[in-house]
Amino acid sequence: MEGDCLSCMKYLMFLFNFFIFLGGACLLGVGIWVIVDPTGFREIVAANPLLFTGAYIMLAMGAMLFLLGFLGCCGAIRENKCLLLFFFLFILLIFLVELSAAILAFIFRENLTREFFTKELKKHYLRNNDTDVFSSTWNSVMITFACCGVNGPEDFEAIPHLAHSSLEKVTPEACCQRELQSREGMFVDKEACLRGIERFQNQQ
Repeated sequence: MEGDCLSCMKYLMFLFNFFIFLGGACLLGVGIWVIVDPTGFREIVAANPLLFTGAYIMLAMGAMLFLLGFLGCCGAIRENKCLLLFFFLFILLIFLVELSAAILAFIFRENLTREFFTKELKKHYLRNNDTDVFSSTWNSVMITFACCGVNGPEDFEAIPHLAHSSLEKVTPEACCQRELQSREGMFVDKEACLRGIERFQNQQ
């Protein structure tokens, strides 16, 4: 009976750590993508020290979980005391890192709100000015994810439109629906979108 119980615990630990291994791999992949992505996240992350730190914390956490899952899987299957010792040391280290992250998130909580991002957007966004890193990055993100601003098209009501763009009253071009969500994608109806007809705008 004792042998069966230990065998069951061994395989449960293997299964549990296999999911940690997969989660760490996913987190590591997302962290790498955010940092090296050519469509705009790199500029947003680089422009905000808090996001810059967060991206590298996510990358580090992904790598640690990946290694943790690997050590746990190997340690459980082989019943290796050394690997299991490293496994529990990693768990302690991750707990300390998470505690630090929670403290930082509490201290900088005002920089993680929807209102903060909306205020930054209204303050710095220059619509279709692709020479401005902030505006170009926002446009890339909105086109890629078929979204518009932080809350929706209403975020742009306080942003004056460019003098040479009389057609564009409120909604920037990046908020217009496209057949393919990329800069090369054809607009569904650009003129109707810029006139404010909601069914041709990205609303999320």
